[in-house]
Amino acid sequence: MTDPRQETVVRVNGPVVEVKGAPASMLELMEVGEAGLPGEVIALEGQTATVQVYEHTGGLRPGDPARSTGTPLCATLGPGLIGGVFDGMLRRLGGGSDRIPAGMPAGTLLPDARYAFAPRVRRGTVVHPGSVLGVVQESEAVEFRALVPVGIEGSVDWIAAPGECGSADPVARVGGHDLTLVQQWPVRRPRPVAERLPTAQPLVTGQRVIDLFFPIAEGSNVAVPGGFGTGKTVLLQQIAKWCDADVIVYVGCGERGNEMADVLDELSALRDPRTGGALLDRTVLIANTSNMPVLAREASIYTGATVAEFYRDMGYRTVVIADSTSRWAEALREVASRTGELPAEEGYPAGLASALAAFYERAALVRTLGGAGGSMTILGAVSPPGGDLTEPVTANTARFVRSTWTLDTDLAYARHYPAVSWTESASRDVEAVGEWRADRGDPAWLERREQALRLLGDAARLESIAELVGAGSLAEPERLVLITARLLREGVLQQSSMSSNDARCEPAKQTALLESVLTIHDRCQRLLDAGVLLGAIEEVDFTPITRARDETPPDGADHVRRIATAIVTELEKLA
Repeated sequence: MTDPRQETVVRVNGPVVEVKGAPASMLELMEVGEAGLPGEVIALEGQTATVQVYEHTGGLRPGDPARSTGTPLCATLGPGLIGGVFDGMLRRLGGGSDRIPAGMPAGTLLPDARYAFAPRVRRGTVVHPGSVLGVVQESEAVEFRALVPVGIEGSVDWIAAPGECGSADPVARVGGHDLTLVQQWPVRRPRPVAERLPTAQPLVTGQRVIDLFFPIAEGSNVAVPGGFGTGKTVLLQQIAKWCDADVIVYVGCGERGNEMADVLDELSALRDPRTGGALLDRTVLIANTSNMPVLAREASIYTGATVAEFYRDMGYRTVVIADSTSRWAEALREVASRTGELPAEEGYPAGLASALAAFYERAALVRTLGGAGGSMTILGAVSPPGGDLTEPVTANTARFVRSTWTLDTDLAYARHYPAVSWTESASRDVEAVGEWRADRGDPAWLERREQALRLLGDAARLESIAELVGAGSLAEPERLVLITARLLREGVLQQSSMSSNDARCEPAKQTALLESVLTIHDRCQRLLDAGVLLGAIEEVDFTPITRARDETPPDGADHVRRIATAIVTELEKLA
């Protein structure tokens, strides 16, 4: 760290402050005012630095001191992050107070926590950046792996014996450097990897419309655009609870405080189906809520990505959920307006597209510096004003993500959850996921998906005609398409976030439900071709297959197939 340099505040414009004195560096962290309010340098002109301050600037005035720290905004990374709640700068929230005192002192890690350290290398071993020095059990679900920091390599001069240690206690000496369990990393700089790998293995979310029709591969990225009330937050919370990632980093970026409190309560109460422990045991919450300083939102998504990359480098599959990036973009717009930057579309800065790209491109499936495999997947909610999907944040986000789960207002108001539109959503991971599933014994995955989407698309067209001339005027094969589309919507696509059986759905049950509906459709079509009247087919009770999603357990694929077999048996009697 460079020597501190004394500087002086000369202008205060809300959260944007001008500081005059010795020149600082771009993106350097500064402490402003007597309280040492944290901020970042965003512009330089001569010896005047423009600083965006991440706390309320009430009471700050010209003449107050400022200090350049000589370092960028960094995240403190170590054991104790899992299960914690932090603000946008990764300062721990809680501890009997609902607000962090002004200034820099609030810490990230638990200073008094002790961990049982188990070494994984011996004295004399040659290690490189990313090598595992030892492990501690951070939570029931996550083993913390102490890694050699970037820039350090050599032989292990000393390694701590098995036993308890604090996060700041030395655990090894490598190349003359004493290493602890803690690392510092600039939040705006992606952590390095040995290699970025092509993505293929799907991230199982437990939500059928996503896993069956618009899958996302591990290490990919997705946008979730939708207007007010369409269920973005509920959908992302369900994914946080039930997806098969190892570590979840949930960033509440400008969300209401009660929503984040609900997330915390539910994650604490719900059991992880894999470990039996609390779901919070694999989750990090970054709560930069709407009542917190607006500019801290701008840093929060980078902080979340840095935490996820840290666990990715340990070899874990991580997911970053940013809810919502629209409110993050609003923070960019506020900074731009206060610094006099020339506005682009709807007042957003001209660099909005590049900022979005820099965030989403951090998602990757990688081979880490230590040689392990890990991934970071990014899910970002987008809240377009008035549901306008052509507004700048939504339009620019769509350019850089591989999948888009567009939420439909009509579906949401019809209480169809998840309200993911099967006509406006898309996934560029479909082909890779299809090949991955074919290699693992399911070569018909792509064919089932295409047939189901084709039936839903045909039904949407036929419903428009039926509204004009009546369904009875349609040909019987067309009316069968409407019946099948209803079975798909009610028995496959729709889920209940409140049901213990239906809040999540295992892949085998997902496949069984979709196969069952398509099998019933194909059998009905053959009956029509054989001359059986549709009226006779309609007398068969199809409701058991629509109820099967909620009346069978999450892994109840065999139950679903028995129900479908009973329906097909009834249809066979019509032949």
